[in-house]
Amino acid sequence: MLAFFGALRAQSPQGNANAVLEQLKQIAVVEQKVMMPMRDGVRLATDIYRPKTDQKVPVLFSKTPYNFNSWGDGEMRAGTYSAALDAVKRGYAYVVQNERGKFFSEGEWDILGPPTTDGYDAFTWMAAQPWCNGKIGTLGCSSTAEWQMAVAALDHPAHAAMVAQGFGAGVGRVGPFMEQGNWYRGGAQQMLFTTWLYGTQTDKIRPQFPPNATQADLIRASRFYDLAPELPTVDWSKGLQHLPVQDIIKNQNGSVGVYEKMIRRKPNDPDWYKGGLYHDDMPFGVPSFWFVSWYDVSSAPNLYLYNQVRQNAKDPEVAKNQYLIIAPTLHCAYKRATENTIVGERSMGDARFDYDLHIYGWFDYWLKGDQNEFLEGTPKVIYFTMGSNTWQQTDSWPPPGAEMTTFYLRGNGKANSLYGDGKLSATPAGKKDKDQPDAFTYDPMNPVPSYGGNVCCTGNAVQGGSFDQQKMETRQDILVYTSDPLPAGVEVSGFIETTLYVSSDAKDTDFTVKLIDVYPDGRAYNLDETILRARYREGFDKEVFMEKDKVYKLELSPMATSNFFEAGHRIRIEVSSSNFPRFDRNLNTGGNNYDESKGVSAHNVIHHSEMYPSKVRIPMVKR
Repeated sequence: MLAFFGALRAQSPQGNANAVLEQLKQIAVVEQKVMMPMRDGVRLATDIYRPKTDQKVPVLFSKTPYNFNSWGDGEMRAGTYSAALDAVKRGYAYVVQNERGKFFSEGEWDILGPPTTDGYDAFTWMAAQPWCNGKIGTLGCSSTAEWQMAVAALDHPAHAAMVAQGFGAGVGRVGPFMEQGNWYRGGAQQMLFTTWLYGTQTDKIRPQFPPNATQADLIRASRFYDLAPELPTVDWSKGLQHLPVQDIIKNQNGSVGVYEKMIRRKPNDPDWYKGGLYHDDMPFGVPSFWFVSWYDVSSAPNLYLYNQVRQNAKDPEVAKNQYLIIAPTLHCAYKRATENTIVGERSMGDARFDYDLHIYGWFDYWLKGDQNEFLEGTPKVIYFTMGSNTWQQTDSWPPPGAEMTTFYLRGNGKANSLYGDGKLSATPAGKKDKDQPDAFTYDPMNPVPSYGGNVCCTGNAVQGGSFDQQKMETRQDILVYTSDPLPAGVEVSGFIETTLYVSSDAKDTDFTVKLIDVYPDGRAYNLDETILRARYREGFDKEVFMEKDKVYKLELSPMATSNFFEAGHRIRIEVSSSNFPRFDRNLNTGGNNYDESKGVSAHNVIHHSEMYPSKVRIPMVKR
């Protein structure tokens, strides 16, 4: 019986983690619960795994809000040990640290709110250790990536290189995007942070160890306390429907933390500029290897940031040493690609890629000084084109051969649903063409449901990826504009820009757009999506409300993709006023929205005529 339970333990995440830890101990010096001091006296809990050698080694550093306590359970612990084992075998020290105010780390937690000096102080501490060669690389995906950009702006001399994957939540403002850490898109709240903060934010009454606790005390205590709350599972497909939005976590009896404060911030609130977000007026001092996913929450802003650094870094060596990989996957799912990678419902074919070969080739060059010809042998941009299901390479993004091709929204005023008369035409409306706008009613109590898409972290509320949108397109509150079948195949790679001329009887409302690849049999696969809250049409630093039935020009945040439309396929965009719960519902009142429980219907109109040329500009690659 004991042998049976031992076998079960070995097969569990905890058992597997223990086995990896034992391997680590054979080749590594393991130091856990090292309390690394910050300049203000706060200590951050840190685990260090370094090779058993007298030689000084470089450091791979990961900072996280998640629980990696060695006596806990789950994937984070097993993943930490596996990453550490891989790094140590390759001659690196692997250092993982909890953010300020998380688990054993002291201080108060605030998502991207702790000072960027925490990262700077950690670099200084590690570089001074007798076992460190003075070179530190940062790496991670999502929460372990998003803090890296703002710290890179500080240009610490030991911060030699970084690998940032799925890093959108660290982007504040870049180009046309006012993301503020993925909190907003086009001024509308991205609801992923409501669900994420439910499970992650630190409650104001969290248990803490005394500030003078020794490393030995903490190691002993960690065997039976890990400070990880066990939150009840929530059906977020229903939970996110609660109004007002500010009370969603409260309605689930969740922790009391930063959510209630953040939900009240407007897109240009000064508090967004006090924490760890990266904004495009900041310097940047680190050679970087960026990883983006086509079905992640922020592919377009991430690509804008990549271009921003390449074009604006003051140090020419930093500017030219920016590399990028774009994969056809969901958030942080790079290594889950198989011989037949399915993302949502659509096959991407064999999308496998040797990420470790590239990541360690990168770090070996910058942290060890290996002359491995990584820079000469690696394209600046490696990207996956869906549809043709191929990996491609280029020296810039978008590819140099991409030419913007304009398609105009056309029709006879009946573009509602898949069965309407909406067209995408290369020919603009002329003087003889009547203005026959398309109208629909947006009821915030019956919003268009999110179906697939570029999303993460929403529990069971939204399944990310590419799904056939035909069923959704039967709704009368979705306007559908479709091109004629393409006579020849065409690659669309780059940023997609949308201009809409709109009117409404509401003071404020939203306008949403999806880009679709339509197959000859009618299947309609979503590629990317965007939104604009009309009150922010003149900029995110002010609110300008609409006058009834007055026509306004809207420039929506760009979308991004690389997709091969085969001959016979059609290009489609959908226009509506909701994509819920991917984005929060605009209640159309012109109020704060976050503290409102009742909405009003908006009667919204899309104009397309010579005077009001609503259009989409699509980057078509000429080969």
